Amino acid sequence: MKRWLIALSIAGLTGISGTAQAVNWWDLGNIKVGPAETLKQFHEYFKQRFPNMPLEKYALGSYAFNPEMYSQYQEAMQFNPGDLTLSTGQKLWDTPFKNGKSYASCYPNGGKGAATHYPYFDDKTKTVVTIGTSINACRAANGETPLKYGSPDMVALQTYLTSLSNGMPIAIQVSGPAATKAFEEGKAYYFMKRGQLNFSCAACHVAYPGKYLRDQIISPVLGESAHFPSYRAAWSSVNTLQKRIEGCNKNVGAEPQPLESVDYRNLEYFMSYLSNGIKIDVPGYRP
Repeated sequence: MKRWLIALSIAGLTGISGTAQAVNWWDLGNIKVGPAETLKQFHEYFKQRFPNMPLEKYALGSYAFNPEMYSQYQEAMQFNPGDLTLSTGQKLWDTPFKNGKSYASCYPNGGKGAATHYPYFDDKTKTVVTIGTSINACRAANGETPLKYGSPDMVALQTYLTSLSNGMPIAIQVSGPAATKAFEEGKAYYFMKRGQLNFSCAACHVAYPGKYLRDQIISPVLGESAHFPSYRAAWSSVNTLQKRIEGCNKNVGAEPQPLESVDYRNLEYFMSYLSNGIKIDVPGYRP
C-alpha cells in the first residue's frame, strides 16, 4: 500500500477515537519511574480504558474487541496454519547436533517453561538475550554454525521453544541498574516518533487499541509478546514479534533495523515485561 494511503488511514483514527481518557497515554512514556511502577501504570491505564477486559484476555490481541472476529479466530485455531511451522520446529529441536547433544541440553527442564523468562538481561554480556539469540548461543556452544535471524529454521525453532511454555504466564525480570537501563531504552524506543509519518509504536498500540486502522482492529501492547511467533495471513507464514516491529517501521516510513539489533532486543524486553501475568499461547494467529 502506498504511504499516502497509510497516512490517510492513520489520520482517520482521530475521527473515531472517542473521548479522552482519564490517564494521558503519552505520560506513560515521559516519566522514568522504574520497571515495576511502569508495569503498574500500564496495567492501570488499560484497566481504565477497558474495565471489563480481564488481563488474560489481552493475549487475544485485536480479537478481544470484536465477538464476530473472535468467533472467526476460534474456527481458524482449529486448523491453525502455524502448526506446520510448529511441527518443523519440533523436528529440528529433536535432531541431535553432531556432538550428540540437543537443543534441550541448553535449557533448564529441556526448555519447558523457559520462554516465560525471555527476554532476560545477561549481567555478564550486559545485553538482552532473546529466544533467538539463545538458540544461536546454544548452537555455538555445540559447535554448530549460527542460523540467520528470520530464516524458516530459526523461526520454527523459536516457535517450538516458545510453545513449551504454552499456558504459562510471562514472568520477565528487570533487576539492577544495567537491566533497568536496557528496559528504559526499550521504553524510549516504543514512544519515540519516527519515519515519514512521524509515528511511534505507542501512538497506535497504547493510544488507539480497539479502534480500526483500515479494515483491521489495532491490538494493545499488553499481550503482544504472548502470542508471538504468530501466523499472519498478511505474511502467509509464521514470524516473530521483531518481524512485526520491522513491518511497522516500514509502514510509517522508517528505516527498519536488523533483526536482533540492540534496539529491537531492548524493545522486545520492554514489551514482554508489560505482558507479565499473561499466558503464552503460540503459534498465534493474526490477520
